[in-house]
Amino acid sequence: MTGYATPPGGLPPQNAAAETRAVFTESYAFLPASTMRGITTSRLPGWEATEAWIIARPLSGFAETFAHYLMETGAGGGSTAPEPDPGAEGVLFVTAGTGRLTLGGSDRALRAGSYAYLPPGADWALRAESALSFHWIRKSWEAAPGLAPPGAFVTHEDDHEPVPMPDTDGAWATKRFVDPGEIAHDMHVNIVEFRPGGLIPFPETHVMEHGLYVLEGKAVYRLNRDWVEVGPGDYMWLRAFCPQSCYAGGPGRFRYLLYKDVNRHPALRLR
Repeated sequence: MTGYATPPGGLPPQNAAAETRAVFTESYAFLPASTMRGITTSRLPGWEATEAWIIARPLSGFAETFAHYLMETGAGGGSTAPEPDPGAEGVLFVTAGTGRLTLGGSDRALRAGSYAYLPPGADWALRAESALSFHWIRKSWEAAPGLAPPGAFVTHEDDHEPVPMPDTDGAWATKRFVDPGEIAHDMHVNIVEFRPGGLIPFPETHVMEHGLYVLEGKAVYRLNRDWVEVGPGDYMWLRAFCPQSCYAGGPGRFRYLLYKDVNRHPALRLR
């Protein structure tokens, strides 16, 4: 059975220990699920009955390319004008509840596992039918010669088979919602999964920055020089070139939602 972690919300009791595994460094940040409490949410203009944990945002020395929200919308809540930036593209990924996405005049049902890509300038609205939890990842689409923004689409993770990484016999695999050959896309939001014992067998170091939200399972993840135990609802942000690797110790599969920026030249001067 597929599991999708959501923030715990609420507030720990007064006798809870204040010690936490949360850490913010020059190359990565680790935000455990225990930090995502009710008093750390934001309310957003144009959204009704909605609160958001904003767990990444463009910030000097931190996330450079994207913002990542964990949205909770009460039944009947939502927005008819959700995106304030006409140049922003977005991905929605639902983790709990049901809702309805209106996209270009057509309604699409949403449930746990639903995925939507929303190009810049998309005409969309969202209404929760029951309490709805979802990820909203936003990025400025980066124009390039000869490329138009990709088209909108709505799908479900059940419609996508995990693609095994080479020479892993399926122990490490990725569910891709966008064909890597579609170069108009300048970001990918995928689901990466490991069977117990699966691993990234070398320290990946690359120009893409990452946001990783653990959907289910446990692992130890290398972030720069540190090995960090991670579990459901934990979030990792990795700066470009931050070394990373992973060992999924079990007992069940380990899965996370992964953001990365792709398919563009690096800017040669500060914006």
